[in-house]
Amino acid sequence: MTKKEVTSKKAASAASKVLRSKSSSKAAKSAAGSTLSQTIAPKKVTGVKAGSAASKTLRSKRSSKSAKTSAGSALTQRPNHKK
Repeated sequence: MTKKEVTSKKAASAASKVLRSKSSSKAAKSAAGSTLSQTIAPKKVTGVKAGSAASKTLRSKRSSKSAKTSAGSALTQRPNHKK
């Protein structure tokens, strides 16, 4: 199931900051990479590993605002699986 969402300019800018930062965690950078890859590609979705990294980033008290913005964007682009 594909989502028809693309990354906003604000989220893309936040993801770029995260990727350029030397202090960003590996999880934050993974989520940021996923966020940027979906900037102009509405058929792309966040994968399982990137989704897990985004969740970890959002739960971390040490994550920056930019990292959390980027991670939130990545999670909104996860496919919805009904059980």
